[in-house]
Amino acid sequence: MKLLLISNSTNAGEEYLRYPLPEIGRFLAGIHEIAFVPYAAVTFSYAEYERKVQARFAELGIRVRSVHRTKDPAAMIRTAEAICVGGGNTFALARKMQQQGLMQAILRRIKAGTPYVGWSAGSNVCCPTISTTNDMPIVEPESFRAIGAVKFQINPHYLDANPAGHAGETREQRILEFIEANPRRWVAGLREGCMLRLEGERLELIGNRPMRLFRKGVETFEVQPGDDLSFLL
Repeated sequence: MKLLLISNSTNAGEEYLRYPLPEIGRFLAGIHEIAFVPYAAVTFSYAEYERKVQARFAELGIRVRSVHRTKDPAAMIRTAEAICVGGGNTFALARKMQQQGLMQAILRRIKAGTPYVGWSAGSNVCCPTISTTNDMPIVEPESFRAIGAVKFQINPHYLDANPAGHAGETREQRILEFIEANPRRWVAGLREGCMLRLEGERLELIGNRPMRLFRKGVETFEVQPGDDLSFLL
């Protein structure tokens, strides 16, 4: 499998997709066209999302074709050189993907070796479920089940603390609730500016910040870029 799972699209003060673009370029070397899934967009159109991603991917010489433009999105996935799933609202994304049979179609292509790039919600849907998303459930998908290309969960945009003056649960507390209810599942707290790259049997953390790992019965710990992450697979 070839997966590039990115925490966030944009670092503070930077242009859209600026920080991950060099790694995306390396990951998609030799690819001329991608099938793009824009369904996490809610407050702007799918066409606008396609244009936004195309403007950045043009720097890599890659054409972006959005699945919303075809009557059979799953067929586009089945013939794609590579697949890209953008961020936004994870519930809206999962609902549309389930309605169109894209979860199964993408998993089959991933297993066949087709490269997959996702950021934020696009990383969430590569996990077994979308249960560790940060998003509000603005729509109801058929279920929380997702693509399941990896065996662990991702919490993108992972934060270590709540804003000053906020008395609600921390991100860590919410994840601890998840592992209490799902004791066999690892959760990766993927901080902004970081990504996970899986090629074959090698899983690698990329970025300049550690990743926080959670599992019931295991003391929460952090891993650094370059550490062995094979146990997550």
